[in-house]
Amino acid sequence: MTIHEEKAVALFKEGYNCAQAVFAAFSDLTGLDEQTSVKLASSFGGGFGRQREVCGAVSGMVMALGAIEGYDSPTDQIAKKEQYATVQSLMKQFAEINGSYICRELLGLQEKENSDPNPTPRSDSFYKKRPCSELVGEAARLLDCYFDNK
Repeated sequence: MTIHEEKAVALFKEGYNCAQAVFAAFSDLTGLDEQTSVKLASSFGGGFGRQREVCGAVSGMVMALGAIEGYDSPTDQIAKKEQYATVQSLMKQFAEINGSYICRELLGLQEKENSDPNPTPRSDSFYKKRPCSELVGEAARLLDCYFDNK
């Protein structure tokens, strides 16, 4: 288990959402403090505010990638292409391992089921029936592997 994977899982188990857990786990590389990181990622949990769209762990992974090596010139087409190719590759790997990168599919939910804004209370049963702890770890591990293989 990588240090970022361990940190992401620990943050999730503290009660942070999936996007916050992954993004904040990389605070040591993004240069952002943990408090800023969790605020920036707060809206992405539950597949964008519990809409069950793109998995928050994937969103956190992509946000961390951008914060660490994203492009900043609107005219740098080469950097933009490279960034998008990396995002697509990471998302493809995540989907190959987990079957999808869509929150509701990962959770086995029907279309828009459980999309109300009320967060699910965290309990032992929550962690047992949801794959989210594993998914945040997987997203962090994939990003670490990407950086290790650069």
